Amino acid sequence: MFFATHVKPHIASILTSNIRLMARRRVQEAKHQLLKRPRVVHYFHDVSDPYCHLTAQVLQRFQDNYDVELRPHLISGPPIEALPDPVAHRKNAITDATRLARKLSLSAPEGSVPANDAIADAEKLMAADLANGSFIENVRDTSTNLWSGRGLPSSDHAKPAALISDGDQTLAALGHYLGGTFYYDGEWYWGADRLHYLENRLQHAGLGGGSPRIVPLPSVQPAKRVSQGQEIEFFFSFRSPYSYLAFDRTVDLAHHYGARLVLRPVLPMLMRGLPVPPSKSSYILYDCAREARRLGIPFGRICDPLGKGVERGYALLDYAEGQGKLPEFCSAFLRGVWAEGLNAATDRGLRTIVDNADLDWLAAKPFLNPDLWRDRVQTNQNRLQEIGLWGVPSFRVAGESVWGQDRLWAVEDCLT
Repeated sequence: MFFATHVKPHIASILTSNIRLMARRRVQEAKHQLLKRPRVVHYFHDVSDPYCHLTAQVLQRFQDNYDVELRPHLISGPPIEALPDPVAHRKNAITDATRLARKLSLSAPEGSVPANDAIADAEKLMAADLANGSFIENVRDTSTNLWSGRGLPSSDHAKPAALISDGDQTLAALGHYLGGTFYYDGEWYWGADRLHYLENRLQHAGLGGGSPRIVPLPSVQPAKRVSQGQEIEFFFSFRSPYSYLAFDRTVDLAHHYGARLVLRPVLPMLMRGLPVPPSKSSYILYDCAREARRLGIPFGRICDPLGKGVERGYALLDYAEGQGKLPEFCSAFLRGVWAEGLNAATDRGLRTIVDNADLDWLAAKPFLNPDLWRDRVQTNQNRLQEIGLWGVPSFRVAGESVWGQDRLWAVEDCLT
């Protein structure tokens, strides 16, 4: 218990600290200079992934702007263990990529996932381009033809299975699982809307670029207004760091627009029996740390509430709601376990969370025994599945389903 309460939060704060990150980067840059080591950015492309259709449109500009070698790889789709609900994942990916493309002024994928034979034809074309060094030059046009349903020129390239297998192995060896990802010197950047982090890093190292960035960063515009009366369903988990990053911002957004906020906590994926590969957990932690820094949100003193901590927190939902402080309690819990190192599995840690929400610990404590919260959470999980999603943080607003703490701008667009 001492290790979980005192040691692990300290270790986590070191691992996620900006000081450690900057030190690692300085070491990498020193190696480049001393060893004359080439600077290589690896890019992984899944032909059937709509997010890759977006990244395909910026690769040429990226290569032109930065003094690095952009080394592309073809890969297959993510491993099955990384996709708890493959059908829902694919459907949401197309909807979300279309929404994101419009926000970033890129060409959106049109319609549904391309047919298997069209995907196979595109893979042959891209494999041939990889072989002759013209992948970056041609990938945008090939991807556009594929995702718009236009015909693809024939290719006499042999089946690209070997190249895709090599790409999958490289992706796994470097520590990721998704397409549309960029890797540079130990750090990952997924999708067009994370490219600004890589650009900032390369510019800081004096490797080219300039302002404005290739892809602008989508953001919430709180000056907008809308009529009162709309509703935001907000699905979150006490064990999700992305939920923590989204929570207070979502409360503020609902308040700003006069929208009714319906809080729907669900069990963490691991507590629902859904797999979370180590590479996925590692990327989430690192990505949350940099998103928190950008947003100015405290993060890093972590005491994972998985299991008992989550259960005890959810047991107090009814009490907090009865006191008219459900948002305050959820906010205090998330901040406590993801930024303050509070162990919610102990009375000492949970009492501090309750106190921080301006609630009464003695009045709250009797609520810890019943399991009445399980019905509430199960109802929320059923609703999450009903709207076509499986992970958190997720939102339902104006008949639209939105997933991700980095999609609050999409929630706002649905409100306006």
